[in-house]
Amino acid sequence: MTNNDILRRLRYTFDFSNKAAAALFSSDPASSVKVSAAEFAEYLEKIEDDDEDESKQLSDADLACFLDGLIVAKRGLRDNPGPAVAKAPDFRLSKNDILKKLRIAMNFREEQMLSTLKQGGSELSKSELGAFFRKPNHKHYRACGNQVLRNFIKGLTLQLRTPSTPPVAT
Repeated sequence: MTNNDILRRLRYTFDFSNKAAAALFSSDPASSVKVSAAEFAEYLEKIEDDDEDESKQLSDADLACFLDGLIVAKRGLRDNPGPAVAKAPDFRLSKNDILKKLRIAMNFREEQMLSTLKQGGSELSKSELGAFFRKPNHKHYRACGNQVLRNFIKGLTLQLRTPSTPPVAT
């Protein structure tokens, strides 16, 4: 999954307009990225087709800013924010980091994560899920694959976008 694909799926999942999605890029005070709704709409037009041109790829740092903005939007600002840290040019955002940021944004516990993954089509055990959130040098660390991340976003979409059943009239 590319960063563009992840951004597209998350926009659909949370039903963000261009203006709302652009605001997420700059809602984290520690973020150095500022994007206007017009710039974001222009960017979306460039990536709308599935042509994976390198010049149109969302950088890892920009996706991290978007996800940090999502955390701020869903949970609010931290009480004791640390100093603003600029992302290094060689900054890499792993699928594990993306899964962790989505977990934080949604304030999910282990059971909710497993339920969402199951809804999306991936059945994992608690230990398999825990391995995704370990440090890379830990002996039980496991890299999150595209399919697991895709299924988590799919399960999240089903939870957030599926209309609730109307009450039955008696």
